[in-house]
Amino acid sequence: MRRRLAAALLLVGTGLTFGCATGGVRPPTFEERMAEQIRQRGVDPAEATIPFALTPEMRTWLFDRVGRGGGALERLGSLLRSLLGKDGVRLVYESGYTGTAEEVFASGRANCLSFAHLFVGMARELGMDVYFLRVRELESFAKEGDLIVASGHITAGFGPPADRRILEFTEQPVGPYRALEEISDLSAVALFHSNRGAELLRQGELAEARRWLEIATQLDPDMPDGWVNLGVARRRLGDVAGAEAAYRRALEADPTALAAYQNLGALLQRLGRTREAQDLLALVDRNRNRNPFSYLALGDLSLREGRLQEAERFYRRALWLDSSQAEIHAALGEAALARGGERDARRFMRKAAKLDPANPRVERLARSLGESLPAPASPR
Repeated sequence: MRRRLAAALLLVGTGLTFGCATGGVRPPTFEERMAEQIRQRGVDPAEATIPFALTPEMRTWLFDRVGRGGGALERLGSLLRSLLGKDGVRLVYESGYTGTAEEVFASGRANCLSFAHLFVGMARELGMDVYFLRVRELESFAKEGDLIVASGHITAGFGPPADRRILEFTEQPVGPYRALEEISDLSAVALFHSNRGAELLRQGELAEARRWLEIATQLDPDMPDGWVNLGVARRRLGDVAGAEAAYRRALEADPTALAAYQNLGALLQRLGRTREAQDLLALVDRNRNRNPFSYLALGDLSLREGRLQEAERFYRRALWLDSSQAEIHAALGEAALARGGERDARRFMRKAAKLDPANPRVERLARSLGESLPAPASPR
């Protein structure tokens, strides 16, 4: 889905005044320093991608449009207008596309991470110390087959925390944020590789996805999402032991990494290690979290083991977190049917069918009840 968005620099704090910058432009040595950091992580810089690197053409465009004079905020505003204004690059938001700064500049397509890379690369070329920010509170979840997709938000900041200017390029409402985390350039590069790997996973290009994800985890071994994605790639390629190791490494990096619990639990279940899977997934219930699919997985495990009340409890928690998921309503219907509550099961099936009659779990519940489902509505 492509949407044109407005972006803005949000003023946070008391409005510190920044002095005018004089002198030359920061030399493009930060790319060389980045390459050295990549090498120190055991990755050949030729095998990795520095996503905020600029081409000579981009530098020429930058200084023609923005120039070198004026104060820092004036140049930041001019850069933003040049990228998003009617006479500029006119970037369009595309959530599933993670491009390099060069690719974004050429295509006009960007998600929040790739736009942040473009903006940071250009702002630094103008001599401004901008940095990457992770917004924890905008995390969301979706399910695609057996893949849980966790989406966060990355942006850029300028200035000290008390007087920070925050760049915004997102479909969601902007700040003020309560859960901002400054991340290093190396972590931002690792996130780029993890995103690319996840996109390749969704396209079925498993070997190439694994390559990108292995680089991501080498660059930032403390990034749990990269390990979880790598585990998915390894499992789909038949490397069960490697998948288990990746999921456990994600839990070492972050003991609250919910996707790691869920994927590892599902893997153990397939291997017949039911008790171990049950004990592992039970830990998820002790964490306060916003991922409905964690509770859906817990409910499925309880339902398979015949613990019907427990299954319904987990499903209802999932429903409270996201009532728009047809699969969760269908799961509640299956639990109701298992305890003999056919009337409740039909009620849940009707709700699920209104949301997504083509969902496989909704279809399975309908077959169990001997019901026929309405045809999916045609898109407008």
